Amino acid sequence: MKVLIADVFPQKYVESLEKLNCEVLYDQSLKDKGLTDELKRFSPNILIVRSTGVTGEMFAACPGLSLVIRAGSGYNTIDVKTASERSVYVANCPGKNAIAVAELAMGLILSLDRSIPDNVIALRAGKWDKKRFSKASGTYGRTLGVVGVGRIGREVIARARAFGMHVIGWSRSLTPERASTLGIGFCESFLDIADRSDVVSVHLALTDETKGLIGKEFFSRMKQGAHFINTSRAEIVDHEALREAVKTKSVRAGVDVYDDEPAEKECDYISGLGSDPNVYGTHHIGASTEQAQNAVMEEAVSIVRDYMVTGHVRNCVNILERTPARYCLSVHHRNRVGILAGVLDVVRDAKINVETMENIIFQGAEGACARILIDGSLSAKDIESITKSSPDIYSVTQATLEG
Repeated sequence: MKVLIADVFPQKYVESLEKLNCEVLYDQSLKDKGLTDELKRFSPNILIVRSTGVTGEMFAACPGLSLVIRAGSGYNTIDVKTASERSVYVANCPGKNAIAVAELAMGLILSLDRSIPDNVIALRAGKWDKKRFSKASGTYGRTLGVVGVGRIGREVIARARAFGMHVIGWSRSLTPERASTLGIGFCESFLDIADRSDVVSVHLALTDETKGLIGKEFFSRMKQGAHFINTSRAEIVDHEALREAVKTKSVRAGVDVYDDEPAEKECDYISGLGSDPNVYGTHHIGASTEQAQNAVMEEAVSIVRDYMVTGHVRNCVNILERTPARYCLSVHHRNRVGILAGVLDVVRDAKINVETMENIIFQGAEGACARILIDGSLSAKDIESITKSSPDIYSVTQATLEG
């Protein structure tokens, strides 16, 4: 396997891939046209990226590419639609940075309550202002509303409860029973979070459904002087609506992501949101702890290892959950060369498409069963042709998957 790594990737994990007998090309500087050209020249089977974008043009430049791994959780920087059209797996490393992001969210919650950054800035400027900085509500007993109770949200819940906060939550999949198991209050609507919370923390994945979800109506229903935390994705929040809430409702915010943040690691940047004195902004560092990064890299290597050994891709994000298959063809046969070729010849001649296929081998490796999911029904004559195509076929049955 040839692996191209086009982002920062610690050397010990590069060596781990090489120990798998992969031919590895590591160049963290590759971006845009440079990456496209290298994909064409090196022709890897696997591409590993972190923040680097992967475009449709890049897929076209490398027909042999079969797997793209995003060494992180979000994958909105990858053209998944084109990947799917070209039958390229796209995998991510979800949950490996959950603790890191949760720790930052809690840091922002505590910082807003105690004005910790402003304390530091004043002291460094030679000013002592105990009168001003002694004013704080405290987090104990306050209500934290968690929007999104996936891996990161659950880590935040655990930490907030340890601080004595009352936690309520919402997500599309959350049920009252699940909320009870997590030890939190259940909200039927994400707008209920706005109504009831002293602090709101957002932990949603970016999808078509969540883009712009937290907008003007949500902020209009937040309590006066409430706190708002976003360490998820900038696109989930209407930043203009957030700025208006900061201005008119005394909402204070802690944010790690911005709608206009630069792609560069270091540059001059004036943030309209982050420069507001009532906003504590960090530099999109939620997942950036050594522990989290090591866990992500280990997961990326494991995905490569599994793919090489089994052909299966863990954490694949672009496999169709339900195929167009309507029938299941089961062929019990002796485990011999050429059996399945004869079966597939009959299926092809019937102009029926195979959607999914697996060949299960029984103990002793003498007997096998091919399960072939197809999008149309074979005739009785076709079934008979398959049965008679080899003396090593024991039985052939066709079952409907509908209803």
